[in-house]
Amino acid sequence: MAMKLDHEDLNRLIDKISLSDIQEFSLEGEDFKLEIKRNLNDQTHLNNNLVSNTSFDSQSISNQKTINDNLSLANEPEVPQVAPPGRADLVEITSPMVGTFYRAAAPGEAPFVEVGNLIKVGQTICILEAMKLMNEIESEFNAEIVEILVENGTPVEFGQVLMRVKQS
Repeated sequence: MAMKLDHEDLNRLIDKISLSDIQEFSLEGEDFKLEIKRNLNDQTHLNNNLVSNTSFDSQSISNQKTINDNLSLANEPEVPQVAPPGRADLVEITSPMVGTFYRAAAPGEAPFVEVGNLIKVGQTICILEAMKLMNEIESEFNAEIVEILVENGTPVEFGQVLMRVKQS
């Protein structure tokens, strides 16, 4: 049974775990692996301070920060790349996952597509590399490539606009 998790699902899961007394949690999917290990040895300190929840809140916040840092695949500070506003007649092709965007099958090879190319349903238009797996991204429609918005070798976020096409 395949399970699809988006960012929101993961954040809800992390919230639930950080509020529980679960010390270790591991979840593996087709294209990701999430491991959370917490150090809850400081129980006496927690019990003494149950009246004021501040120690627990700061602990869950620091756990959450660590978890979020581990989830982000790129080590650079988060600078969301915002696509320039699109034209109404264009369709956006967005990234189905977090990964690294590649325009060609290997360095030095010709890109899968160039601006102006006509693409067909099922044609590979780029590769997204996530956790050493190369995922070929295929076109869902017949179209003409109008814009390629991501540089080769750039980290991309889930839902980030990769290309804009004009459907034919």
